[in-house]
Amino acid sequence: MKRTSSAHWNGNLKAGKGTLSTQSTVLNKTQYSFGTRFADGAGTNPEELLGAAHAGCFTMALSATLEQAGYTAGDLDTKAVVELDPATLTITTITLDLTAAPIQGLSAEQFNAYAKGAKENCPVSKALAGVSITLNVKY
Repeated sequence: MKRTSSAHWNGNLKAGKGTLSTQSTVLNKTQYSFGTRFADGAGTNPEELLGAAHAGCFTMALSATLEQAGYTAGDLDTKAVVELDPATLTITTITLDLTAAPIQGLSAEQFNAYAKGAKENCPVSKALAGVSITLNVKY
């Protein structure tokens, strides 16, 4: 399976502007710029998109893990906080904050073990192996 995305950029780093598009067209010439990455400009940025991808991947992986164990997930809400060190242009940490509705017959300890496994085994976590990834669970 392959998925494609594309980026277009015009101009220098601070004054230039770019667009991001995806095969699905969910992003279709979506604006990004220096301002959207390092300030509060309108548009998106690579770190925000990486966080969305990680939150989505982890949450789906947890749902699959629970299903394999015989449980059906209720509401699973994950927020990903991606920290970029502007001095080194390095993503230093990603924090996944998960809030989950209790599942009948599943203790918090069991749920946390499934969540930890999903964090370690989702494809995006694996791709980010060099980044410190923290998981906080509210169950």
